[in-house]
Formats: sequence, structure tokens, C-alpha cells
Amino acid sequence: MVADRVARIRPRLGVGLVVLVLLALGVGATVQWLRPLPQPALAGLRTPIRIPGTAPSLPWPSTGKAALGVQGLGTFGQVRDTRPAPIAGLAGVLTAYVVLKDHPISPDGHSGPTISVTPQTISTYQAGSAAGEPEVTVADGETLTELNALEGLLIDSGNDMATLLADWDAGTTSAFVTKMNLTALSLGLSHTHITDPSGADPGTVSTPSDLIRLGEAAMRIPVFSQIVSLGETTLPLTGLRYNPNFDLGQDGIVGIAAGSDTATNGCYLFAAQKTVNGQTVVLYGAVLGQSGPNGPNTAAVDAGDALVRAALPAINAVPVFPARHVVGELSAQWGASAPVMVAEPVTVIAWPGLSVPVTARLNKLTVPLVAGARIGVLQVHQGSHVTTEALKSAAPLSGPSASWRLTR
Repeated sequence: MVADRVARIRPRLGVGLVVLVLLALGVGATVQWLRPLPQPALAGLRTPIRIPGTAPSLPWPSTGKAALGVQGLGTFGQVRDTRPAPIAGLAGVLTAYVVLKDHPISPDGHSGPTISVTPQTISTYQAGSAAGEPEVTVADGETLTELNALEGLLIDSGNDMATLLADWDAGTTSAFVTKMNLTALSLGLSHTHITDPSGADPGTVSTPSDLIRLGEAAMRIPVFSQIVSLGETTLPLTGLRYNPNFDLGQDGIVGIAAGSDTATNGCYLFAAQKTVNGQTVVLYGAVLGQSGPNGPNTAAVDAGDALVRAALPAINAVPVFPARHVVGELSAQWGASAPVMVAEPVTVIAWPGLSVPVTARLNKLTVPLVAGARIGVLQVHQGSHVTTEALKSAAPLSGPSASWRLTR
């Protein structure tokens, strides 16, 4: 009887095992079929793109230091820029930046609070005048507005105005110098060291690249950019004073500051702008340590203007890709592929020889794809500015076969 029972059970066990195997296979096949498909990848995208043509030949000064670049787009280069050098009156740019951050002035005609001339300011004025340094005439008991003092600092290069503003802002000049150095660090000016607020001390040093970064930050303050664009100003006791940046308004130059002294020679931090495709492009540059037969200040401004005249005309709207240009290939793990194109022309603001990084950001794709399906965006990176354009498939991308889905 036991043998009979075993004989009857065996076929049932066999059928059960077959059913279990078939169920397992079915479940496995279902799991395989329903598993998310791997996303296609974009291959063959060339980066960076080099803008065609010959890079502009720049008249770099044969002595001293210089650097030149376009805000948000890239750099034209530099010469002898790695070691810090004295910056003379360009220190006033950082002084004005700190003061305006602490004591903002509305750009709509306001002059800021009144500041009393201190004995320290009188002392600086007297010592500087005796030494033939640039000073704004002041008198004991006089008061100036914050705007007066900033104009005297940035337009007339008054060392005594730097002292006046420093003492007013921080209580003492030494405390203000500490604040200047901390601000320089916060702006990423790693090669800048300040020992005085006016730059009369040759221990106040920087590099052209650091000064360009400082100029970009300062020009974002409306009152600062308004002051440095003035060709002249009238100060209470001094009267009419002219900006030593004598190229203002020429060749697109809109600022920033020029300064010189015997130890430092001529220094010039400048900004020039032009409009390209409706966008304002700002060229920043700095030259240090310039001298010439017409004086160090003239030599510095002339050197900067020569760089502007060579570089600014080279900056234009440049077509990178025409519409429907194939920029790469979308490929899937199951062997399917399709060319990828830009939907519309891609144009960037650049100059010949500039290398422009290009990347692609793909959407989460569901296959199959039809021709013309939007798959993501192309991104052209230029400093802080990013140009984007839609990416589309130039041909269909088929989905995987049933066998591939079941056996992957």
C-alpha cells in the first residue's frame, strides 16, 4: 500500500515542480520586462569648442604687469601677473568698496552723511602736500559729505580722503586696514595685502588679476560706478578737479581709477564696455608699474587704452552651431543609436581663439523616441554666463527587442 501511495504522489510532485518552475520563469520574465530600461547616453560631443580665427594680438606693456578679461566670459591673458606689486592710488578702490558696503548711498542724488575733518586727516593732508602727493584741500573744522569724500578719493586721488573715510568707518586707520584685508580675502584677492587705505605705502600690494576681480565687485555698486565715470568734480575747498583717467568716454572706457607715485610708477584699473546682440559686455583690465616720458600716470592710462583698443573690437557674437547641426550621438545599451542635433542656431559672445566648454544635460528619456523628440539641452559655459539650446533627436531611436529585455 505504501508503494502504491508513492506511485500516486510522484506524478503529482512532478507536475507541481513543473508548475513552480513555470511560475518562477513567469515571475522572472515579468520582473525583467518591467525593470526600468537603462538611459541612453550621449557620445561624441566635442568640448571645449575653440572659436575659429586668430586670437587678437595684444600690445602688452613691455615692463610692469598687466591682465585683461571679460566679465563672465573669460580672460585674454596676462603678463608678469603672479607676484604682487605696489598699487598706489588703486588702493582707494578697495577703500571705497568697504565704505560703501558699510555706508551705502542711494544713487538718486543723495550725498550720504556728513563727515568731520579730523586732526589725523589734517596731518595726512599736510604731510602729503609737503611730499608732493595727491591731496584734497581740507581745513580744521570743515565737514564733507560721504559723497564728497569718495569723489575726492576716486577722482582726485586724495590720500587724505582715504584717511578721513577710514577713521570715520572704523574708528582708526589701523582698524580699517584690518577690515580691508578681511574684505580682500572674502573677495578671493589672494595676492592682495593692504598696509594703508590710500596706497601711499609701497607695502600695499596686489596683482592685476586681483585688481580686476576687485573692479568687477566695486562696479556692481551703482554709486561707485557713477563716481568713477565722472571726468571731473567740484570739491568744497579744492574746487574743480579733473579725473586723471583722461581716457574716460573714449574707446568704450567707463572707469575705474588711475594712480601713481615715485616708488610705484603708474597704475591703472579700467573698465570698457560695448553692446553685442543687445547684451552689455564689460572688459576689465589692470596695468601696474608703468613709466614714460609724459609721466607714470599717462604711461599707465595709455597702456590700458592700447589694450582696450586691441581687445574690445574682437569681442563679437560668434555662431558656434547652425540650426539642426549634429553635435553627438545618442546610444542605448541594446545597440540602438540616433544622431543628436541642436534645434536652433547657437551663438555666443566671444573672440577668436577663446576656448568655450560645452556640456549636455539630458532629460529622463522614454524609448522609443521619434525623430525630433526633445532630449535635453546643450550648455555653453562662459565664466558665469551659460548659453542654452534645446537638443533633439535627428532620427528615431528604437526600443529594445523582447529577447534583449528578457535576457539582459
